[in-house]
Amino acid sequence: MAVQQKYRREEVSEVSCCLKYIIFSFNVLFWMFGLSVMAVGVWAWTEKNAFNNLSKLTHLALDPAFALILIGGITFIIGFTGCIGALRENTCLLGSYAVLLAVILVLELTAGVLTFVFKDSIKSQATEGLQTFIVHYREDPDQQNLIDWIQEDWLQCCGIKGPEDWDLNNYFNCSSQMVGSREACGVPFSCCKRKVNEIVENKQCGYDVRKEGFYAEKWTSLNLPTQMGERNIYERGCMRAAEEWVEDNFIGVLTTVMTVTILQTDDVGKRMDLIINEKGCLQSGEEWLERNMLFIATILGICFAQNLRADIFAQKGKWH
Repeated sequence: MAVQQKYRREEVSEVSCCLKYIIFSFNVLFWMFGLSVMAVGVWAWTEKNAFNNLSKLTHLALDPAFALILIGGITFIIGFTGCIGALRENTCLLGSYAVLLAVILVLELTAGVLTFVFKDSIKSQATEGLQTFIVHYREDPDQQNLIDWIQEDWLQCCGIKGPEDWDLNNYFNCSSQMVGSREACGVPFSCCKRKVNEIVENKQCGYDVRKEGFYAEKWTSLNLPTQMGERNIYERGCMRAAEEWVEDNFIGVLTTVMTVTILQTDDVGKRMDLIINEKGCLQSGEEWLERNMLFIATILGICFAQNLRADIFAQKGKWH
């Protein structure tokens, strides 16, 4: 009997040690990442001298530096509770870590539900935010870099509904050519489609692209067919591109959760043989993991933290 209890105590200790260092290793990276993001946000505010002149922060919610500080601060706190809680085997910090992850998970699901319920309102707010970015494009370097990243790298789009929305900006408005703006009737370089094997990015590729007859004149001067003069910019607006991105990525998490729930509560599996999927399970699994990595990591973090807390309580119970 004593030998069985000894082996059982060693088994629990090994499981606790394994979970402890898994949580610790993951959250050290998480902690450092949060600290780095927060430091970048503070540095950006320092560069803009925002701390000495808070009146410049007229659109705080749309300030990328503020978003970095907020996200970095939350990530830092979560990483701290998980890292120190696992290292010191502190059940209070581990409980806080699990609760924080659970809150984030609930907020993700709630945001998905609210996206369906208040779709028009959210779309209206997002449109106003993009309009603000366009109007102040040349005034705030952070907002300029953010919208360039959205248009060129993330969504590959141009404007809100299309390239013509850049008329909202004083520099790109077609009437600005009267005051000598070289960017008049054009779009930012981030609206341009990158050429294959392009090494040096052409920052002037968006000049005059919205000018009437620009491409016809250009291609005629080069003795090339006029139909080759199609605009080499993204014609799709960012609002539509964002809707498609949400449908392909964020909504997929909710769909997965709802599907799992249905399969657990209803005998749907009996009818699955009526449909044949051509895609292999390995490929489908890889694609699902890529789309839902954050969701899976949150669930695993909660489970690992709770299991480690349970093992710690079990170990403490044997001391008395």
